[in-house]
Amino acid sequence: MRIFVAGASGAIGRVLVPMLVDAGHEVVGTSRSASSAAELASLGAKGVVLDVLDPGATTEAVRSAAPDVVLHELTALAGGSSADNAHLRRVGTRNLVEATKAIGVNRMVAQSISWAYAAGDTPADESDALDVGAPEPRSMTIGGIQALEGAVAELPEHVILRYGTLYGPGTWYAPNGFMAGKLAGGELAANDAVSSFIHVRDAARTTVQALEWPNGPVNIVDDEPAPARAWVPVLAGAVGRPTPEPTSGRAGWERGATNGLAKFRGMTLEFPSWRTGFADGS
Repeated sequence: MRIFVAGASGAIGRVLVPMLVDAGHEVVGTSRSASSAAELASLGAKGVVLDVLDPGATTEAVRSAAPDVVLHELTALAGGSSADNAHLRRVGTRNLVEATKAIGVNRMVAQSISWAYAAGDTPADESDALDVGAPEPRSMTIGGIQALEGAVAELPEHVILRYGTLYGPGTWYAPNGFMAGKLAGGELAANDAVSSFIHVRDAARTTVQALEWPNGPVNIVDDEPAPARAWVPVLAGAVGRPTPEPTSGRAGWERGATNGLAKFRGMTLEFPSWRTGFADGS
């Protein structure tokens, strides 16, 4: 297929593009900078500079690419700003969906998150509701996710990938990443808050598979939802930072997520657990 990857130079995109090319697809990928767009050529894609917040430019870029399917991997996380990311999810997704509609493309596969579910005592599956009543500042993130998923679902064929917390190269959990800094500063709590992780290679590989999946949301997470008191010491050891003392407490929504549906649809994992994935370092 001919595939338009919006956000091709991000943490998933850099891994995803070569996988798509290896699978025989023709890829047009976007980036916000000329240098990153040029790097996409070395990965086998045609790179395009695009600010997806510009609706006219977005429509022109999608029209010029003439894709069979659009992959939405857009984020604005480099500076750690939840507000910027929520704005991109609202406005950028709307522009991308309208551009996709305008040229008659029916199918989109889009990046969402698996920690947007409402409070519960067990890991969430896809039948659980999103946390629509969340207070600020979480409501900003949930509102962005609602806008993203609602817009994508307007297309006749749509797959929404609710990724777990991404780790691996280019993420906050890399050896010199954002979380290593938080550990060094004693700012990462080893408490009862449950997270579900996914390595970027597993996320990218599953995204390639999802090109053929039926409509709807799917949790893309590993096999081991875990409290921070379990995974934080393992991360600290992997990145060479001090291990914080364990504490207690969690928010109701910090519950993790299950991967049964993704496994049913064929997802296989190189890293079934963060325990081996953190230590891998690649």
